[in-house]
Amino acid sequence: MSKRKPYVRSMDGWWKKNPYYVEYMIHEATALFAAAYAFVLLVGLVRLGQGEAAWNGWLEALKSPLSLVFHVALLAGIAYHTYSWFVIMPITLPPIMVGGKKVGPAAITGGGLLATVAASVVMLALVWRIAL
Repeated sequence: MSKRKPYVRSMDGWWKKNPYYVEYMIHEATALFAAAYAFVLLVGLVRLGQGEAAWNGWLEALKSPLSLVFHVALLAGIAYHTYSWFVIMPITLPPIMVGGKKVGPAAITGGGLLATVAASVVMLALVWRIAL
């Protein structure tokens, strides 16, 4: 009786073979940008707890050219993550009925993006007002 080896499917690059999976992996990877920004804010919170000098040092570090480039990269990554989240939202939500009619995917995605932009503008206005 011969012993056969069990078939073991290779997991190398499985996600590269299907464009849907590539897009999914990019979406998931951009969540790291949100985590990186959360870490920056956490460091700021720690510095705030360490006193005025530490807080002011953190604020000065944020003004450096390297920090500005880093924040632009974070903004781009988080913006793509947000966009891709709202694009898949119509697929993940149960059907939404308004006036007896099903709300279309474009309305769901557009509404989510519009709400995000509106909330961002409100927050920017509040921060701007506090800063002045």
